[in-house]
Amino acid sequence: MQDEALFPNMITELPQAEIPIEGLNSYLLQCTDHQVIFMSFEKDVEVPEHSHESQWGVVLNGVIELTINGERQIYKKGDTYFIPKNIPHSAEIKAGYRDFTLFNQKDRYKPRIDS
Repeated sequence: MQDEALFPNMITELPQAEIPIEGLNSYLLQCTDHQVIFMSFEKDVEVPEHSHESQWGVVLNGVIELTINGERQIYKKGDTYFIPKNIPHSAEIKAGYRDFTLFNQKDRYKPRIDS
C-alpha cells in the first residue's frame, strides 16, 4: 500500500516513529508537550495490554477493536476514542486501518533513525 495515497506529502515527509510493529507505517509530529502519530497498518496486528499517558485517536479508515479497562468496543471510520492516563488497554487492528493519535506525552515515541 502506498502511504502517499493514504496521507498527503506533508505527513509522509515527517520523521517515521520508532514503533516495533510489522506492517505499520507511522509518522511523528513532535510538539512541545505532546506527540501526534499518523499510522497505517498493512497487516492485522494484536497489541498486548499496556498503559501510558492519555491518548485520543480519530479513525480515518478501517477497523480497530479496543479493550479499554476491560471493556471491548469496535471503532470504524469517523469514530474517535479516548484512553485515560494509566488505564490498561489492548487492541486488535485490522489491515487497512489508518488513524491519527494524540498522546499527552512528549516522548511516547522516538523518531526512527533511518527515516
